Amino acid sequence: MTTVSAPPGQSFDAYDSYDDLVARVRAGALGPDPATQRIAVAFTTRQAVRHDGRGTGYRNEVLSLRLAEAVGSCAVEPGSLPDGALDDCVGADVARLLEHPLLPVRVAALDAYLMHVTPHTPAHGALAAPLPAGSSLEKSRARATTVVELLDLPAGATVLVVGVVNSLLEALRSRGLRYVPCDLKGGVTEWDEPVVTDALAEAGRCDALLVSGMTLGNGTFEPLRRHALAHDKRLVMFAQTGSAVLPRLLGHGVSAVCAEPYPFFWLDGGPGAVHCYPGGER
Repeated sequence: MTTVSAPPGQSFDAYDSYDDLVARVRAGALGPDPATQRIAVAFTTRQAVRHDGRGTGYRNEVLSLRLAEAVGSCAVEPGSLPDGALDDCVGADVARLLEHPLLPVRVAALDAYLMHVTPHTPAHGALAAPLPAGSSLEKSRARATTVVELLDLPAGATVLVVGVVNSLLEALRSRGLRYVPCDLKGGVTEWDEPVVTDALAEAGRCDALLVSGMTLGNGTFEPLRRHALAHDKRLVMFAQTGSAVLPRLLGHGVSAVCAEPYPFFWLDGGPGAVHCYPGGER
C-alpha cells in the first residue's frame, strides 16, 4: 500500500493489486466490516444506442448494487447475467458477495462498498469534471474529451484502446494520436478499422493504454495493469464499472482514472459530471 498524491493538502491510500485491495476490504482495513454491510437493492440497466450521425450502434448491460447512499456497478455482456443473480445480491452482506461465484457480482459489491467508504470527493482525490446537458452524442463527446486529456501524450503516439467507444477514438484522432482499437467482440470501428480481440498481444507496440473498467468484470484488467507497470507505460482507465475501485490502484500500474458512477451519462440528458483522478504516477 502507498499514499498517492491528490489535490493540494490531500492524499489517499492506493494498493498493490486488485487482489490486495479485496483482501484489505475483507479484513475491514478501509472501513466497517463488510459482513455488517448489506445490499438493499440490486438492479440491471440495459441500453441500446445508435447516436445520430453514426453508422453503428451497440448495447450495454450493467449490474448495480445499492449500499446505503452508494451504488456500485459492473458491466456484463448483454444477456449473460443469470436470472438468479439479483436475488443472490438483495439482502446479502458485502463479505458474502465478495466470494460470489460470478465475477461481476464480486466487482459490483466491491465497488458499492468503496463508493460507500471512499466516495468521489476531493478528500479522496477526485476532481469533478462537469458534463453539459445535451444529446447522448454530445455528452459522449464531452466525456471523451475529459478522458483523453488524462493521457497527456504527444501527437503521433500510439494508444491501445481496450473497450471501443467511437467518441474516444474520435477524440484521439482530433489530437493526432494513433490507436489500436481492441474489444472482445471484434468487428470494425465507425471508420471501418479492424478491431483486435487480444489486448495483451497488441500492448507491446503501443505507447500507452486507454482501458475500460469493463476489464475488471471480465478478468482481463490485471494483465494490462502488470504490463503498464513493467514497461512504465501510462494506463488511463475510463470507468463506469468499478469507478470507486480503480482509483485505489493509482501508482501501481494505473496512471489516471476518469470515474463515472451510476447514473451514467447515457441515462439522462441533463447536466452531470465525471470524476477525474489525474494521478501523476505510472
